[in-house]
Amino acid sequence: MSNRRPQRGPMGGGPAAARPAEKAKDFKGTFKKLMRYIRAYWFSLIVMLVFAVASTVFTIIGPKILGNATNKLVEGISQQMVYDKVTEQLPEGLTLPKGTTGADLMDLMPQEQREKLSQTQIDMLMDMSFDQRPSIDFSGIANILLWLVGLYVLSSIFNYIQGFVTTGVSQKVAYNLRRDIAAKMNRMPLKYFDRTSHGDVLSRITNDVDTVAQSLNQSISQLVTAVTTILGVLIMMLSISITMTIVAVLVLPVSMLVVRVVVKHSQKNFVGQQNALGDLNGHVEEMYGGHLVMKVFNGEKDSLDEFHELNDTLYQNAWKAQFLSGLMMPVLNFVSNLGYVGVCVLGGYLATKQIVEIGDIQAFIQYVRNFNQPITQTANMANLLQSTIAAAERVFVFLDEEEEPRESEHPVKLDHVEGKVEFDHVVFGYNEDKVIIKDFNATVQPEQKVAIVGPTGAGKTTMVNLLMRFYDVNSGAIRVDGVNIQDMSREDLRSLFGMVLQDTWLFGGSIRDNIAYGKLDATDEQIEQAAKAAHVDHFVRTLPEGYDTELNEETSNISQGQRQLLTIARALLADPPILILDEATSSVDTRTEVLIQKAMETLMKGRTSFIIAHRLSTIKDADMILVMKEGNIVEQGTHTELLAKGGFYAELYNSQFSEEAE
Repeated sequence: MSNRRPQRGPMGGGPAAARPAEKAKDFKGTFKKLMRYIRAYWFSLIVMLVFAVASTVFTIIGPKILGNATNKLVEGISQQMVYDKVTEQLPEGLTLPKGTTGADLMDLMPQEQREKLSQTQIDMLMDMSFDQRPSIDFSGIANILLWLVGLYVLSSIFNYIQGFVTTGVSQKVAYNLRRDIAAKMNRMPLKYFDRTSHGDVLSRITNDVDTVAQSLNQSISQLVTAVTTILGVLIMMLSISITMTIVAVLVLPVSMLVVRVVVKHSQKNFVGQQNALGDLNGHVEEMYGGHLVMKVFNGEKDSLDEFHELNDTLYQNAWKAQFLSGLMMPVLNFVSNLGYVGVCVLGGYLATKQIVEIGDIQAFIQYVRNFNQPITQTANMANLLQSTIAAAERVFVFLDEEEEPRESEHPVKLDHVEGKVEFDHVVFGYNEDKVIIKDFNATVQPEQKVAIVGPTGAGKTTMVNLLMRFYDVNSGAIRVDGVNIQDMSREDLRSLFGMVLQDTWLFGGSIRDNIAYGKLDATDEQIEQAAKAAHVDHFVRTLPEGYDTELNEETSNISQGQRQLLTIARALLADPPILILDEATSSVDTRTEVLIQKAMETLMKGRTSFIIAHRLSTIKDADMILVMKEGNIVEQGTHTELLAKGGFYAELYNSQFSEEAE
């Protein structure tokens, strides 16, 4: 079955080493860019490096010290055993004089008894005094253990400090990336957001930056710790026994071979799992999104059949992927245990030959365990680093996107705005090879109410985008009070406009805050006056909390029309000299439409107004109607004048009137 839908959904599984890491297209270039952010905190990184190395070194020394304590304990017990064995073989009633040594005792001991002693016992006997039965040096062992505890405490403190510093650096890098993305978004042209989904942009500022931060927090300290551990442990193992070290290291190629075989077979199943999951999620999303249509055409059976087929594909891939990746740890543990067995057998043999001591074997086994872990971590970090750079690359691709054209170094600022707007031979196309606005000419006098009408795709909304400088014209000019808008800063230009759109936008917050968005320093009295002018005050006061009522996506007691009235109140409070109304009365009932029309009439008084309308009955009283077709103004005049001409406008109007009559 073909993978015809894009992947959706975050599900997946298996250890990181068994998953296919997303790879960056330009690993080296992205790494350099990321390092520029990290280098700003070079002192913190040095501190982290020092404490990470110190913490690891103290941890590495620990098994050796513990081995010394074990050796001291074994030595005391062995001396007691030798003392007991030797004294048992002495003649009864024999009293040893004070200061008798092992050498003296050997002289007193019969030949046949001396032959029963091993060379180890003889060596130990020669160093012993037989004044009294030897005791275990618990005081010396306690001192060694206290040193060990002290080292582990210092190691923990240093580890905490390096973790604190690393977390600070990673979060500061994430903070700076988010800051730069947010600043970049304000400099991006609208065309970028027209061609890029909002979800993709959101993913870059959240998921990708979080991935970079978390990976840096894990990988920087782990990499330093892993490298230090590998080198330190290898040195300590070699200092104990070169032969045992060779046996322990020989296990590594076998482990790497096992990992490679498992990853090779599981990776393709993880890819298949993600593809199948995307198909399944896509199918479910389509069926729920078009639930009514599916039921109307009796598509339930076909939908279920396809679901079962997709679900079975997902099951097969997921089962194989999870099973194979789940095999990795048991097989690796088995190989590692074989290494332990080899070390123990060889260590026991070397101990009998007095080449190593019991405590050294104990320390070596601990080192073997500590040696394998950082190697596995390093392999996982290589995979993690690929994902980190891939996420960082997506962030830097966004940061490297083309920005809006730079503004004039000395922008013009209008002190007093009358509201005259001129379109002078405006030519524009979203793509260079496809011109939408071909030669737009119009002059709008201050306080005029101008309607822009035309069929879909005629360029009505495009003219508003050009007027607000969301896009710049290809040629020609747009002027406000005789000043080319390209000579003004975008901030100053857009402060001249108030917009009421078909799609109302209210943010999470109180009604008061939403209205005040048009003028953040407005008083409560000004907010309420704007609400009254927009015919929304009465409705707001019927709510239990009035103007303090919180709005959110789940607000069910605010209708679409009431939301529209709130946006009109916001525009009234801002008090702009020029208005843009984009089909503000669509999708509401007749009674609410009357209220919106009254509110808009109040809003448009004394202001230059541009009204984009599809319902021509709502713009009969416009001072001028610009009729657009295929990017050009084909007619202009009042409603009565255009009807009298019997041209394109009359054709549009009569077709709508006929539809409404039917």
